[in-house]
Amino acid sequence: MNKTTLIAILFSLVVLGVLIYSSMNLQQYSCEVCITYQRQTNCASAAGTSREEAIRTATDVACAPIANGMTESIQCSNTPPQSVNCTQR
Repeated sequence: MNKTTLIAILFSLVVLGVLIYSSMNLQQYSCEVCITYQRQTNCASAAGTSREEAIRTATDVACAPIANGMTESIQCSNTPPQSVNCTQR
């Protein structure tokens, strides 16, 4: 392996490491949300940079399997959660 190839591989690994490290630090909140929509309950977890973002993402994920179509997904996402449990990292 020549010197240029080795430098390119090392540079790629450093960039990949920085990307992974920085993306892990962005997720400061982790929330679990349980939603009941049309007599079906589903819970999901998500992480985000703010508590509101984590709750919103977990709500959307929880609604995905119990809502059919865009209209129901929006209605489910606007339903107040049955429970919310958040932790700050």
